[in-house]
Amino acid sequence: FKWLSDRKKRALQKKDVDVRRRIELIQDFEMPTVCTTIKVSKDGQYILATGTYKPRVRCYDTYQLSLKFERCLDSEAKFEFMKMIVFLHNDRYIEFHSQSGFYYKTRIPKFGRDFSYHYPSCDLYFVGASSEVYRLNLEQGRYLNPLQTDAAENNVCDINSVHGLFATGTIEGRVECWDPRTRNRVGLLDCALNSVTADSEINSLPTISALKFNGALTMAVGTTTGQVLLYDLRSDKPLLVKDHQYGLPIKSVHFQDSLDLILSADSRIVKMWNKNSGKIFTSLEPEHDLNDVCLYPNSGMLLTASETPKMGIYYIPVLGPAPRWCSFLDNLTEELEENPESTVYDDYKFVTKKDLENLGLTHLIGSPFLRAYMHGFFMDIRLYHKVKLMVNPFAYEEYRKDKIRQKIEETRAQRVQLKKLPKVNKELALKLIEEEEEKQKSTWKKKVKSLPNILTDDRFKVMFENPDFQVDEESEEFRLLNPLVSKISEKRKKKLRLLEQQELREKEEEEEPEGKPSDAESSESSDDEKAWVEEVRKQRRLLQQEEKVKRQERLKEDQQTVLKPQFYEIKAGEEFRSFKDSATKQKLMNKTLEDRLKIEAKNGTLSVSDTTVGSKQLTFTLKRSEQQKKQQEAEKLHRQERKRLRRSAGHLKSRHKRGRSFH
Repeated sequence: FKWLSDRKKRALQKKDVDVRRRIELIQDFEMPTVCTTIKVSKDGQYILATGTYKPRVRCYDTYQLSLKFERCLDSEAKFEFMKMIVFLHNDRYIEFHSQSGFYYKTRIPKFGRDFSYHYPSCDLYFVGASSEVYRLNLEQGRYLNPLQTDAAENNVCDINSVHGLFATGTIEGRVECWDPRTRNRVGLLDCALNSVTADSEINSLPTISALKFNGALTMAVGTTTGQVLLYDLRSDKPLLVKDHQYGLPIKSVHFQDSLDLILSADSRIVKMWNKNSGKIFTSLEPEHDLNDVCLYPNSGMLLTASETPKMGIYYIPVLGPAPRWCSFLDNLTEELEENPESTVYDDYKFVTKKDLENLGLTHLIGSPFLRAYMHGFFMDIRLYHKVKLMVNPFAYEEYRKDKIRQKIEETRAQRVQLKKLPKVNKELALKLIEEEEEKQKSTWKKKVKSLPNILTDDRFKVMFENPDFQVDEESEEFRLLNPLVSKISEKRKKKLRLLEQQELREKEEEEEPEGKPSDAESSESSDDEKAWVEEVRKQRRLLQQEEKVKRQERLKEDQQTVLKPQFYEIKAGEEFRSFKDSATKQKLMNKTLEDRLKIEAKNGTLSVSDTTVGSKQLTFTLKRSEQQKKQQEAEKLHRQERKRLRRSAGHLKSRHKRGRSFH
């Protein structure tokens, strides 16, 4: 099965570009269905993750970039790294695993939700569906007297690594801080009250869902309503309140010391923000819901456990360098780093050799103003506009006309739009529409993959709007690409003329009388605006006159093409055949099989006979072409000549036998 999966991966890599570009840092870095928690050891060598289904734990060795071991569990569990691994199961059991495997198992009185390890006293603190905090001393191997809190239930807990303060987050939205030396409560923070603001809409009481210490005095608290509160332990009011704006429980909170950032994650997004100002640094929004987030120590790598088999690995170079076991990521990011510098051809315009001849700039070929390309040159755009104004002083008027034309088209676009062809490249648009209709017909019969249409794609929008992109059918490039003008193109031209006539009729019906001003024009009071409207009307009339002249020229060309006789040239070595034979063949092909059999029976090319079994037998005599008949006649003549020239072999036979015969 492993061999088959590898073959499938290789086949995917050949087809999919994204799969080819994907970098697999650790082999088989995934779970069968879902990953629930993920953590990294302090030295960074091992990555431990738990998941379902079946509940299991997997350990990955970063030095070997592969799976070190996998163990199945009885139920879903949270874990903590120590000299051995401690698992807190959902069924109230606590398991201790050593290097060799399962070591010891015990049980707590109530269901546990989180636990922390107090290193100086060698105690494990368990919080869960109880007001008590259970203490298990690993040196003595027995439970100690629990800590009695004021809360009904406790969700999370954490221990400060500097002074050993123990903090637990309650279901009432409070944080209780305890001193493990005296086993007394030393502080109480009401986070639910501080997280509520005037703008926030709260349907339920915020409870504590995440808790994390940083240094001796800083603590971050996450709530089920999507807020993160940053506290200084010397004050009962938060320094900063950050809202995720999703209303989802905060799953985890981490501190990034090099840039003074806080990484807070809910099931949808991971936000990185400055702990002093609260300004967003960046954010990650994976495709699937998140369960846990882990920051690899002293690096810019994030590990995520989500509702998908694959565990996510994200590398952000700004946060820090890549880990030693994947240091090549730094080189990749340096190569892929985006340069803010402008590209070479940003301030250049593509110009062909003909354009240079029209502008009289052929002497500039080879100068730094032109950069040679395959089919032309890139020219400095400022120089191009200056020369164009010198050669054509009326270029501004043409530009003004184009602007007026665009204004008219914008006003027309505000009306109720019917399905019409664009003004530029109409024949190409009609061809694309016909191809799309054929594809739609084929999809009814067969399942065909629908490809994107150029007409609906915004990237090619200008090609059907700007007249500069009009396809010149008389150019050499077009003739080379389309050497034969088919009958289909002629039919398309006829369709285009009919559609143009319909558009003209609709325009004439929609146009307003010249004497009556429209509501928009009557509302304009200034003289400049009235003059502008008059110029627009004049340009509209000129455009209509130009369109009429073009239409008349097209009609004349069509009449000339109809009146002109059509000549056909016969190739050398071929005989002239009448068009009647081809016409009769086409008629026969259009008829049914029954009619064709009847005609062939009359001509004698078909004979039907009954067999002894009772079925009928058909025999066809195919017509031979003239070339085949000539070839057969030549073969007969050749055989006859060979018979005449052939000599008999009778003279080779001897009358008397020579030699001796042995019996």
